[in-house]
Amino acid sequence: MTGVVGREWSVAEAAQVLGISERHTWRLLAGYRDRGAAAIAHGNRGRVPYNATSEALQARIVALARGRYSGVNHTHFTELLAEREDISCSRSTIRRILSGAGLPSHRHHQPLQHRHRRQRMPQEGMLIQIDGSHHQWLGEDGAWLTLLLAVDDATGTVPYAVFRQQEDTEGYLRLLKGVIEKRGIPLAVYSDRHFIFCYSKSGSGPGEAPVIDRGRPTQFGRAMQELGITQVFARSPEAKGRVERANGTFQDRLVTELRLAGAHTIAEANGVLETFLPRYNSRFGVPATQPEEPAYRLMDPGTDIDGCLCIKERRRVGKDNTVQYHGQTLQLFPGKGRRSYARTRIEVQERLDGRLVAFYKGELLTPQEAPPLAASLRSDHVRKYPKPGFCTELAPYCPQSEEAADPQTEMGAPEPRVIWYEDTKMMAIHRELVRAGMERARQLGKRIGRPRVTERPEFLNKYQDVMQQIKSGGLSRRQAAKRLSIGYATLKRLIDGTPQASDLPACAELAIENACNAVVD
Repeated sequence: MTGVVGREWSVAEAAQVLGISERHTWRLLAGYRDRGAAAIAHGNRGRVPYNATSEALQARIVALARGRYSGVNHTHFTELLAEREDISCSRSTIRRILSGAGLPSHRHHQPLQHRHRRQRMPQEGMLIQIDGSHHQWLGEDGAWLTLLLAVDDATGTVPYAVFRQQEDTEGYLRLLKGVIEKRGIPLAVYSDRHFIFCYSKSGSGPGEAPVIDRGRPTQFGRAMQELGITQVFARSPEAKGRVERANGTFQDRLVTELRLAGAHTIAEANGVLETFLPRYNSRFGVPATQPEEPAYRLMDPGTDIDGCLCIKERRRVGKDNTVQYHGQTLQLFPGKGRRSYARTRIEVQERLDGRLVAFYKGELLTPQEAPPLAASLRSDHVRKYPKPGFCTELAPYCPQSEEAADPQTEMGAPEPRVIWYEDTKMMAIHRELVRAGMERARQLGKRIGRPRVTERPEFLNKYQDVMQQIKSGGLSRRQAAKRLSIGYATLKRLIDGTPQASDLPACAELAIENACNAVVD
């Protein structure tokens, strides 16, 4: 500006040097001639912004964060200030004030981790990634199905896949059996941490993530151990990205293939899948680094693949040599080396073909369905032939004899059987009967519903101690619920029903009973 005033610089040259417009340079020059160098500074320098948070308000916010709202995260604290303290500040402002006062948020977000592409396995069969995709495979009007998919990590090909109604253990056992029959036994299987593949147990310390319980395998894990297959568990969907991307490709291409083939049932969908897999593998497969040496193992001649890929459970045999298995009663017969198996423990196998096979110390037993007991026969007879006057209110809906099970109308068509929970009239009658039965039970002095938590021994004393620890910040709500052996939602209702923690001895029992009544209702 001094050079321009002394006519050493032109306004255009000064604007070019300063990196501003010529018009703004004229504006600065006028101020410089009027007020000198002070005109170059911004006019708001030294002024307090009109939207600045005052020091008194900042001190109040910090005091509330350290006292009444101790242990609350920044977002929740911002909402509480607006609801209860009439303090309207943005979350970023609250975060800046509390961070400056040395009060970081108690809820920490996991920082982003560095991820990189993992090298493919060099040999085919070294690692198989498996996953399920729940999708409307049969179109928008079709039923939801689950596609169980196995992808080879080395080549990206799909050795086998199968459609199921849902993701279950039997489906994954069928998937693995198809892979073994097509290619062989893989060395390892890569899956997520679904309860089908593994059980989890709590970490060694508070706040630690659950860990895999290797000592308690699932049915699928037990089958993997018997076949010598290593299980690898992913910690995120990105870790098994090959099967995740394959699911997306199948949802795009296979849906169209099923629609063009006119598939409407799960059996037809599996038929289309058999012809689709070879085309998919030739289109999206990549050669392995060592293609001449596949890692698939062949089945040993003496290995019973059906005995490995099945559901196995231990059962105790009754005195009458019968075994209960999921509502079925199996009768055992004398074997070659034992006349009776009473009070012994046997292994019941539910094969994929539906057969039930029993083993005792490696000996194959041949169980059959046991004859029903007299009580079962009587209950079946009463259900088929009800007594006169039985279930008067529900007479139109009660089961009838086999001869009258399907009465013919005048047109000759059978009348449809009415299901009670699909008929509004019968549901109303059923509701009234249940209420009448509950009232009779109350008159007899019987309890309706679960016992209240306040009736537990020493519960109120434990609750007072826990509330004091929560108030001081030494215990979280989830830890408190675990210590009290109640659910987190129940504890939340108890705390919300308590006016003040300091008034707990006077009003805890009433607040807890009100909350528990709400839970029972």
